[in-house]
Amino acid sequence: MQVIIKRLKADKKTIGFVPTMGALHKGHSSLIRRSCKDNDITVVSIFVNPVQFGPDEDFRRYPRPLNNDISLCEKAGVDFIFYPSVSGMYAAGFKTYVYVEELSNLLCGKSRPGHFQGVATVVAKLFNIVRPDSAYFGQKDAQQVVIIKRMAVDLNIPVKIRVIPTVRERGGLALSSRNLYLSREERKDALVLSESLRLAKKLAVSGARNAAGIISAMKRLISSKKSTRIDYVAVVDPDNLKPVKRISDGCLTAVAVWIGKTRLIDNICLRY
Repeated sequence: MQVIIKRLKADKKTIGFVPTMGALHKGHSSLIRRSCKDNDITVVSIFVNPVQFGPDEDFRRYPRPLNNDISLCEKAGVDFIFYPSVSGMYAAGFKTYVYVEELSNLLCGKSRPGHFQGVATVVAKLFNIVRPDSAYFGQKDAQQVVIIKRMAVDLNIPVKIRVIPTVRERGGLALSSRNLYLSREERKDALVLSESLRLAKKLAVSGARNAAGIISAMKRLISSKKSTRIDYVAVVDPDNLKPVKRISDGCLTAVAVWIGKTRLIDNICLRY
């Protein structure tokens, strides 16, 4: 990959990069299409990163439909797929990790200790390998985006981070590789994530400004579904991810909810 990138850079090609863990869907397609539009060359990485999974998480059962992923990339116009092995990314004796302070221990970081250290480490490595001009991420992973932006600035990585709106199914469920785990009934219950976010927006538009009140209303709605278990519901500053007491235009409203044995996340920026 590095040899190919060196040649492309010598030819003055602009490089767009979409880092993924595979199990690609229409959300990834939207990132790829934007990259293909913006750049001469688009690279997609497919790597299920072991260091961002906790000991009780789903690393071994995480879906890996490689043939489907390759087909989607071909149809979307991807130029190169980077598909490294674990031993290639983390050679024997690997000891260097990237940790973005403060941002990594909030929201999802509270219930998934070490997760964002794993994310920041692998993305930093991928940026060094692919050397993209622009990298594309989905708004659904809002905390990840904030952390990667901070990391790129702090480590002087010359890449533009492009954030693409969340792609949703017809009922509002945000597309996620983990949706594959849901049963038919759980998929119905999972719609409550986007319903709770729409409720938050409705309350904000109608004049509600107390974050605690909006959060309470969202929690009541989510808890009305039998298969749900709330990890967090939060209204935070979109730049530093710290909780706010009084909402303002652009506040990030984020949820993480267990649907049966599957943990899903979603968010919106409150505009009114």
